Amino acid sequence: MHRVGWLRLPGIPYLGSFPETNVRLYSVDTHGRRGVVFRSLDASRLLPVLTARTLFRIPYVWSRMSVRRDGPTLTYTSSRRWPGPRGAHSTLTVRTGERITEPTALEHFLTARWGMHSDFSGRLLYLPSSHPRWPLHRAELLGCDEDLVTAAGLPAPAGPPVSVLYSPGVPVRFTRPTG
Repeated sequence: MHRVGWLRLPGIPYLGSFPETNVRLYSVDTHGRRGVVFRSLDASRLLPVLTARTLFRIPYVWSRMSVRRDGPTLTYTSSRRWPGPRGAHSTLTVRTGERITEPTALEHFLTARWGMHSDFSGRLLYLPSSHPRWPLHRAELLGCDEDLVTAAGLPAPAGPPVSVLYSPGVPVRFTRPTG
């Protein structure tokens, strides 16, 4: 996450910028709005975790996290602190490649999400987000040791990922939730 902000306010440098790893499902609501449903979001900043969990009932968890770069190789690490399961972890290493100028249908499907669906006090809401198109790069998975998927209550992956992409990120702004 980098300088995430609400409405038209500028992103907050410290509290709005932190490593995050999420386990998510892709969704479409009854109005046809495409989004994601987060099963878990590991983040390294406690205050955003507490705020998201308390005010918005988003399943953030506080984790010890780092992102290391060595040339084109990036290593993301995460280890859960609270609320758990304590010790759930991930270490992902990728080698970034060339920029993608025309995403495939699958690449577009995986990255063109403009909101999230979530249960807010028993009511399904859609939280729109706005951001430019993700700058995508090809990537090669060099290493993957994780149990975040099963910790989120989903079955373990049955093989290597179908798609491995890298993006340096985009600025994201969230707007008012709608029903």
